[in-house]
Parts: sequence; C-alpha cells; structure tokens
Amino acid sequence: MKLSTLLKGVKCGAFKDVEIERVTDKDKETKKNTLFICINGNQCDGHKMALKALEYGAVAIVTEQDLNIENQIIVENSRKAYSIIAGNFYGNPAEKLKIIGITGTNGKTSTAFIVKRTLEKLGVKCGLVGTVENFTGSEYKNANLTTPEPMELHSLLKDMVNNGCEYCVMEVSSQALSQERVYGIKFSASAITNITPEHLDYHLSMENYIRAKSEICKCSAVTVINTDDENICKNADKMDGKHITVSAVSAKADFTAMNILCSKDGIKYELVGTDTILSVRSKLLGQFSVYNTMIAVILLLNCGFDEYSVSEAVSGCDFIIGRAEKVEIPKSFTVMIDYAHTPDGIENILKTVSEYKNGRIITVFGCGGDRDKTKRSVMGKIAGMYSDTVVVTSDNPRTENPLLIINDILYGMDNVKAKIAVIENRYEAIEFALKKARKNDIVLLLGKGHEKYQIIGNEKIPFDEREIVHKILG
Repeated sequence: MKLSTLLKGVKCGAFKDVEIERVTDKDKETKKNTLFICINGNQCDGHKMALKALEYGAVAIVTEQDLNIENQIIVENSRKAYSIIAGNFYGNPAEKLKIIGITGTNGKTSTAFIVKRTLEKLGVKCGLVGTVENFTGSEYKNANLTTPEPMELHSLLKDMVNNGCEYCVMEVSSQALSQERVYGIKFSASAITNITPEHLDYHLSMENYIRAKSEICKCSAVTVINTDDENICKNADKMDGKHITVSAVSAKADFTAMNILCSKDGIKYELVGTDTILSVRSKLLGQFSVYNTMIAVILLLNCGFDEYSVSEAVSGCDFIIGRAEKVEIPKSFTVMIDYAHTPDGIENILKTVSEYKNGRIITVFGCGGDRDKTKRSVMGKIAGMYSDTVVVTSDNPRTENPLLIINDILYGMDNVKAKIAVIENRYEAIEFALKKARKNDIVLLLGKGHEKYQIIGNEKIPFDEREIVHKILG
C-alpha cells in the first residue's frame, strides 16, 4: 500500500511516497517496508526509537518532532495520525459498521454483553470489542486490552465487516479515549455508565479521568448518561453532543426506571419515558443490573429498534462471565465470582448479595499491584462493612510486594464488623473460605472475574477460579 494512501486525512508535511507493508509504533516489531509511528508514551518516547526503527527496515517515520532523518512525516499529533493510518490500512472498516461505544468505571462489560446478546436475539449479526474477549462474527479472540491499539482494533473491525456483521459493540476505556485509540471512529450511539475513582495512577486526578470519559460524547451521534452518578450529573453540562439521561430515582430524567423489584431471581422494573412505558425483566442480579439493562435498552431504541422487541430480547440475558457469576457446585452454599475491583464495584456486589442472603457472606479479595493505591483501604473498609468474614489475599500483585498491598487494605479495616483472615496465597485463601462455608452461606471471590490468570512479577500464571473451586471441592 502506498504511503500516500495511508496518510489520507492526516495533516502532515512533505514526504516521499513509498510502498508500505506494515505499520507499528514498536521498534522491535519493525521490519522491511514498515511505517514507524513515534508515540510519546508513559514509559518511553518513540521518537528515541526512530533511528533503531530505520535500522530494522522502516522506510518512513511519523513524528511530532523534526528528527532530521530520512523520509520523516511531521504531524501535530502522532496518536491521532496513528488511528487514521490504521483505519486507512484496513480499508476504513469502521465506516461500514454501526458502532455502539460504552465507557464507564463499572458496568462496561455487562452492558456491552447485554447489547450484543440483545442484538443477536433480534437477528442482527454483531461483533464485540471488550475486556473479556473480542468477537469478529465468526471467531472469539483473547482480549489483552479493553480497547486495543489502533492496528489491532481496525483489524478486528475489518474481520467483522468480512464476516457480515452489521453492528459492533465496543467497550471504550478512559486510556483509549485519552490516547486517541478510537480517534476518527463515529459511534452510532454511546453510553457512560458511571464515573467513580479508578486509574488515578494514570490520569493523576478525577478531573482528568472525567474529562477522558467525556471524550466519547464528541464522537457519538447520541450519548446515554446515568445522571444518578454524582460525577456524571455534575459534569453533564460540560459534555459535548446530544445526551439522553437515565435515572432509577428521578422522574426528571429522559428515562426513569420505576417500580423496581430486585430479588435472588433477577430484576423487574418499568422503563418510563415521555412516550414510553416498557416492562423490563432479567435474570441478572442487583440494582446495578437495572442501570445496565436500562442503558442497553435505550441505546438500541436510539438505533431504531422497536420497543417491544428490545424489551423481550433483553429478558434473555441471564449470564455474564465473571459478573455475579455462580459456580455450579454440589454443596449447600453458594460460590460467586465477580470482577469487582473498585470501591464502587465491591460495594455494588456486596449490597446485592446482602439483600437476599440466608447465611453468612465470606468475601475473598485483594487489590492489584502497580495500580492506584488510594482505593485499597477504601475497598477493605467496604468489604468489612458488608461481609461476615473477609479473607484478604492477593489479586494481581505484579511487581509490588503482595504483603505491602495487603497492609494497605488492612489500613481501612479497623473497627469493621467482619472477622478478618490474611492469607497471601490466593489459592489457599479460596481453600480457607470454601472449607469455612456452611449451609446457605455465600462465598464471594472478588477481583479476578473473567481473568484466568494471576500476574505475579511480569509473568501471567494460569489461575482460573472456577477450576480451582471444583478442584478444592473435589
């Protein structure tokens, strides 16, 4: 492909038109006839790798600086240029799909799965880009990032087009928005589920985090926003574009969930708008599932689907991997796995199971290493408030000392009602909780969710909590 074709839509300086076979921002992936993109990242500056990329075979360099090297293409923003180039490389597949984008601290994955499954029940072929997995219409692929880097993202979108997908449902992370990974993509509809403290080690402040999430509004025909969320409500006026507001408490919103019933069998409510009264039901659990299903329904209504068909199709969504997921066991107690890894997430799942428990709640959880430390003590306090026993353990410690992470958690657990056990080894912590469980108890394994590995140091070690539970229980 000609360099001039790849640079269509990119504002740049003069360049020599050459044949390009590969595009990358990683010098070690550079080979003959590569276009290398200089990205100034958190850990390294790609501009310093440009000469090495030339040695490896790059024939052109996209840069924000004058590097005084052969065939450099100077642009104002390398990240934006990269996204446009990636789209051009794969024939701009995003323009051939109706894309629904979902961002938020919690609820992205659940809402994305609800939308995807609802579309499928409506007879619409749909791809998925998200935290748990990517689906191209014919094949499931492992997900390394919630929202992939531009070349991988547009490759997935091209596969969806080739496989006959009409829609793509995409989880869009705050990092992806701030790093322009979805720059140039026009969303048919989008949603912001909620905004609570998360990734502050990356964004440095809540203001930056909120601003990053709000970027999705700029590239969407319409954005559904949850105004029951304090941070969304306070910043709604600053968000660009057309908004549709949803609430489970205020009739002032465009759509309100009324007559809500949450039980151990699922949820029921009426979704009320100016010209709409819909009965919605689902086997999904908890108040947070009211918000997730409500947002999913409104997204699809705004894509042109009729009310009755959507409400009926949503009722078939009864299971989302790693989200309030029950593990089938031959015991008189319950084991649930949930991805809750933020204060808001852990409170949501604990409140939900507290409402219908008949026995004790035994919670196993830890916090990730090399991530925001400020939330650890808060999560410890919340776990201790709603649980009868808390087993504090490791999550993905990465390069941090697991015991130091545990100490950060314990700092917030003074004067909580729960009994506390500290078992650093997560396998042994799960084993302890399962052996402690009695009839009608609920054992919650929080933090890993869909993940089938544990990151210790820089190594991913196989760790599927479903298999571990079955192994321990024989």
